[in-house]
Amino acid sequence: MRELLEAVREGRPQDVAELLWTLNAGGRKAALEEFKAIRAELRGWGWNRWEERRRVHHALLVAGAGCLTGAAAVASWIGARDLRDFSTPPHPLVLAVLRRRDPAWLGDVAHRLAGRAATAREDYPLIHGLVRLAGCPVPVTDGYVHGWVHSLSAHRLLPDLSADPQTPLLVPRLFETAELDGALVWQEGWVRALVALPQTGVVARDVLVDGCLARLLRGGKPSDLRFLLDLMRALELTADEERARTADWMGLAADAPSSVAGYAQEVLGRLAASGSLSARQVAEVSASLLFRPEKKLVRAQLVLVGKVLRRDAAAAGELLPVLAEVFGHSDTAFQERALKLVGRHLDAVDDATRRELADTAAALLSPAHREAAAALFGGLPDRDDAPGPYEELLPPPPEPQRVAPVAASLPELVEEVAVLLRSADPDGVDTERALDGLTRAAHEDIEALREALLPLLSGLWWYDHEGADTRRLDGVPLFVAALVRRVGLDELLRQPWYSGDTCCVRRRLARVPAARVREAAFRVVTEPLPFLLATPTWQSGALDPAELVDRLSVYRRLGVRPGECDMAQALLRVRRTGAGVPEAAEAAAALGTPEGDRLAAWLTGGGALFGPGTRAVAEVPRPSWAEQHGPIRRIVVGTPEQLVLQREFPPAFRSLGRPWTGTGGSALCGHSGSREDVAVLPQERETLAAWLLPLVTRCADDDYRDAGQILPVLAEAGGEAGPSLHLAVACGLGARHTDDRLAAVDALLVLASRGELDAARLGGDLAELVALGTVKVNRLADALRTTAATGAYGTVWTVLAGALPGLLSGAEPPRGLGEILAVAADCAERCGPAVVREDVGVVPEGAEVVREDVTDTRWDAAGAGRDSAGARRDGAALPGLAGLAARRGSSQLVVQAKRLAKALG
Repeated sequence: MRELLEAVREGRPQDVAELLWTLNAGGRKAALEEFKAIRAELRGWGWNRWEERRRVHHALLVAGAGCLTGAAAVASWIGARDLRDFSTPPHPLVLAVLRRRDPAWLGDVAHRLAGRAATAREDYPLIHGLVRLAGCPVPVTDGYVHGWVHSLSAHRLLPDLSADPQTPLLVPRLFETAELDGALVWQEGWVRALVALPQTGVVARDVLVDGCLARLLRGGKPSDLRFLLDLMRALELTADEERARTADWMGLAADAPSSVAGYAQEVLGRLAASGSLSARQVAEVSASLLFRPEKKLVRAQLVLVGKVLRRDAAAAGELLPVLAEVFGHSDTAFQERALKLVGRHLDAVDDATRRELADTAAALLSPAHREAAAALFGGLPDRDDAPGPYEELLPPPPEPQRVAPVAASLPELVEEVAVLLRSADPDGVDTERALDGLTRAAHEDIEALREALLPLLSGLWWYDHEGADTRRLDGVPLFVAALVRRVGLDELLRQPWYSGDTCCVRRRLARVPAARVREAAFRVVTEPLPFLLATPTWQSGALDPAELVDRLSVYRRLGVRPGECDMAQALLRVRRTGAGVPEAAEAAAALGTPEGDRLAAWLTGGGALFGPGTRAVAEVPRPSWAEQHGPIRRIVVGTPEQLVLQREFPPAFRSLGRPWTGTGGSALCGHSGSREDVAVLPQERETLAAWLLPLVTRCADDDYRDAGQILPVLAEAGGEAGPSLHLAVACGLGARHTDDRLAAVDALLVLASRGELDAARLGGDLAELVALGTVKVNRLADALRTTAATGAYGTVWTVLAGALPGLLSGAEPPRGLGEILAVAADCAERCGPAVVREDVGVVPEGAEVVREDVTDTRWDAAGAGRDSAGARRDGAALPGLAGLAARRGSSQLVVQAKRLAKALG
């Protein structure tokens, strides 16, 4: 017994396996209690003993498996998460200590282990060994199937599947598991190995075909779908096999991801060509495919419908009404193709269908094709719901949301703190409310607060382990740790671990709330504050000036010295312009305290804290991991040095006042902006936009995502909506990922609804970004089309009126310009008559354009002068459009140029 326990404590699993055979049943039962005690002891070991703990874990795993007698207990011991780590468990040793047990018992253990979803894949070698020893049926759980796939894929070349007795049972299960095993995707030999199985008679061909098809219908990750498509193509289905599964192909074409729908469409095309697809079935699948967002699929389906109509004129009655629905497609090129198809086969339908088609054309067709439709149908019926004069539909300006009051009672406060202590990404406003509530509760009765918080702390790493490294604690956890004396005063006086000089925007901004929390935690145990001054009034982080004056008056009455960082943050948050500011400044001056005088001077200063920035096109380095390591040209905005922040504010704030260039390491920052960042400077959205511009730009010209999500937050913040914010929105409109583009659309609509959008400036920025290659035209077209679809056609048109002169002025139009012209033509047609204005070019009649005086001048490739809004100084109405419209051909560029020219008269 003593030798066995020593082997376990010293982490010698091989010796443990040998010593177990020397114990009788009573000895094993007694040893088991010691093993449980050692297991409990291991949970308290620190991370510095990870290697020792790993060895003891392995020894315990073998020892417990050899001493336990119940199948359920053994399976639970082997599968326990606290006995596992990053290394593979000693499966051969565990199998060795179990092999002499009863076969039925071994089979029970095997199936119990296979049923443990968290560990079955990793324990496959052990489970497979137990199954062979027991001679029991093979488990078919997801974990066991994944373990089988992984074990075979570990070989450089896959073993012969036909020689594995498990293959007939497990191959069908490959397509039924909750997720495909990753090894199926990265091990290239699986497709070839599976396709060979029907030839050996081990697995029926229908099992593979139906399993693969069922899995495609379920959907999944792109890599999984790619594997399934490769397998389906490798199986080379016969015409009979494809025909027997017609309904499945129709379902995939309608709802599956693009790549799968394209394959299903190919199969349906072959079936239609062979006459195996009825006109009704073609109409049914077309009703779905023609309205998918993928233009490639829509175009292919129009071709297919045309072929079916040419081969079978009687199908016109089924297919033309479906084609007529394309008259309402967002792409007018598809409207035109559908109208031509209908025109070719209109004679094959009866009068009732003809009237139905004419009604659909009158209701759905864009104005560009109504004349052709009228000629085709001999006139279009009058619409009862014909629109009147154009009205711009913008969302209502967002109303500022007030922050909820702090918790009214101690139990309510403790409940909120309990959530924040275990939150991986706590909300900034919730953190602000909780910190203010904790400060108030500590000021009233700090011992009662400690007593109420202690039950929450069990299980938190920094509380359970004495001497734990608390340097990375922040927010509510740091404040609570200081309250319960897990963080000393010396630690609170130190700067955070990320306090060194850095060009990272997030770290510069994060220093401010971190320093404020440390100051509040220090004061709560030395000189408690009644409440915090900088707790925001609104969700944006802004602070009402009258409210701040009231708080300072309470501080004066109580004789409390404000926290330096708390007061500084309050100044950066307080609203400095608008109604009530002069009155608040007078009330602050009347307090007669240094803080009141400082606030009064701050409020009377007004305007932006930072001066006007600089704008330039610079070469910015790419990240070292990028495929291309050379620099990339981008528009960067710099902000000047702010001496007030560096001289009059605490150390944590001073980096905010340093000059900012937007180049160098700042362009490589891997963070994204957040609401917490904006809450540091909620009245300086123009400055924040300049600092966050490199991150948003990377969303457009690099495979970066999520940085665009900050744009709506910036649009709703306070301060000037100037060149930096408009440039950031322009970059967001060309972001690679849809979520970031939609966020930029939201920001654009917020600015428009608040009357702060300079459409000409935004259009000029877009043209310049396209010329630099930062923004891709197709992504920009998608974003503007989405914006217009909300009802903001006039807004989009004024933006495009500022962008099109620059886009049309080059020797060769940028690729994809036809999509932009299509959006412009749609907006111009919907907005009605247009006029030429010298300031921004062509805009809808009666449209208001918000502009600010500009002083700088840029020069385009053709030498035409432009102001900073991108407007041509000669006032020409879309130069270059007439030349494009005069070209021959039927490309989208030429067609949409003619359409736009016609809409502009």
